[in-house]
Amino acid sequence: MALTLNHRKLPGISEIVPTYRSLLVYYRPEEISYHDLLCRLKEAAEAPETAKPPPSTTWEIPTIYGGMYGPDLEEVAAYHGITPTEVVSLHSRPEYIVYMLGFTPGFLYLGGMDERIATPRLHTPRTAIPAGSVGIAGRQTGVYPIESPGGWRLIGRTPVKLFDPFRQPPVFIRAGDRIRFVPITEEVYHRLEEEYQNLEDNYQAYTPSPGNVPVFEVLKPGMLTTVQDLGRYGYQEFGVPVAGAMDQFALRAANLLVGNREEDACLEITLMGPTLRVLNDTVLAVTGADLGPTLDGHPIPLWQAVAARAGSILAFSGPRRGSRSYLAIAGGIDVPLVMGSRSTYLRGRLGGYQGRALRVGDILCRGPAGKTSLDLARRFVPSALIPPLAGDTIEVRVILGPQDDYFSAEGINTLLTAEYTVSNSSDRMGYRLTGPPIAHKGPTDIISDGVAPGSIQVPANGLPIVMMADRQTTGGYPKIATVITPDLDKLAQAQPGDRIRFRQVSVEKAHEILKGYEGRLSMLRNWLTGKSMRVLRLRVMDQVFDVMVEEI
Repeated sequence: MALTLNHRKLPGISEIVPTYRSLLVYYRPEEISYHDLLCRLKEAAEAPETAKPPPSTTWEIPTIYGGMYGPDLEEVAAYHGITPTEVVSLHSRPEYIVYMLGFTPGFLYLGGMDERIATPRLHTPRTAIPAGSVGIAGRQTGVYPIESPGGWRLIGRTPVKLFDPFRQPPVFIRAGDRIRFVPITEEVYHRLEEEYQNLEDNYQAYTPSPGNVPVFEVLKPGMLTTVQDLGRYGYQEFGVPVAGAMDQFALRAANLLVGNREEDACLEITLMGPTLRVLNDTVLAVTGADLGPTLDGHPIPLWQAVAARAGSILAFSGPRRGSRSYLAIAGGIDVPLVMGSRSTYLRGRLGGYQGRALRVGDILCRGPAGKTSLDLARRFVPSALIPPLAGDTIEVRVILGPQDDYFSAEGINTLLTAEYTVSNSSDRMGYRLTGPPIAHKGPTDIISDGVAPGSIQVPANGLPIVMMADRQTTGGYPKIATVITPDLDKLAQAQPGDRIRFRQVSVEKAHEILKGYEGRLSMLRNWLTGKSMRVLRLRVMDQVFDVMVEEI
């Protein structure tokens, strides 16, 4: 825990997510090598101050038990042959330790529950659990801060708003703190509930920033159109996913084309695009997948800035290649910053446009544009810098681990040799794959620990799930491998039915590939910011290559 609190003292580390059994460390390989990082972490873990537990705070959580607030209370009592009153007494008596936060924003995993009320999870998880619900799962107890699915036995509910994205920090309880549940009456519950402001009120009170102008009216929302930027960093220890663009190169390129900062907000458009009325003259760019963009019925080029006049209609005819397009406008999409980002996290109902996907009638505004339409409309991305959209079979490079030892040699071989198909149930949270099951060699679950982007979880059925932008920050399935960062963009463009093959690389090779990826971004910045560059077209063995050359 002390290592977690002092992680900013270590060079190159961006975030640390504490869990029951481990720390998930996010680092910048351009600042510190993998080997040096391991040495620094070992030194920090063995330092005398690390052995000292940090000071903790004890919090009282008022909770109403039973009835509509705790629908499983009587079943828990019957399971143990005691009364509901005894369950409440046994549950509210201990002082619990907060071991970790994860799964959803602010979800508390608490230890120290009386074994006499330890109860298995539900056989069939609920699809929606109310925010504030207090539950039991085995020997654990915890609190659901936001509405979410889950399989814990619900015995009560608290009116306390454990997670509030407009509060700093968004979660006031941290790992290492202590919790006491205090039984309250329904009257007290409703009184306290009124004291906590509703999250949606914050969004509904939002008005565009002064000077920003409307740019789009949503006539049709498309299949899934959300506001995204590069993501929400620094809050994973509270269980808040990074979210952000699934294909980050495409979002960065779209912003650069229209003169924005790379991190500005764009629209992420999935498969079937929206129909938008242009309300004021603007310059836009569409990158990523080819979803058939048109302006007033005429096709517009991808990876190029295009001027759009007020009254024009921007539409998408349907997917041709890839699954996600990125629509940038000069000045960026104007929505509130929530925890430092404009990205939409749908499950948590935060960020973006009122925490949700676009709907008919929504009005989108833009910030102030920095360049003239004439300047911007001349911009394009050279073909040499456009990442090719993969065909029906996508090769995805992975590093084995961190729990590859939970799988048999046969299981690992299956991952690296079999062909998998992207299922229809895939989404921004994770890609569920169908194909040959991967064999475990022991337990099919683990004590919950950190989930990095690209983690390949393998549950009991043996079918891999690749965790994507909206993944939970922690999870209890063993992870056989991790997709390298540059290939997450490639995977983001996979459609249901596309085939995936995994290929193993070393950590050193992954860093080499990452340098090449960042080099492509650097060349794109130079090209679009006016640095003197030329494109040379070379023919080698009947294949044509475009090469960017910087002019000295």
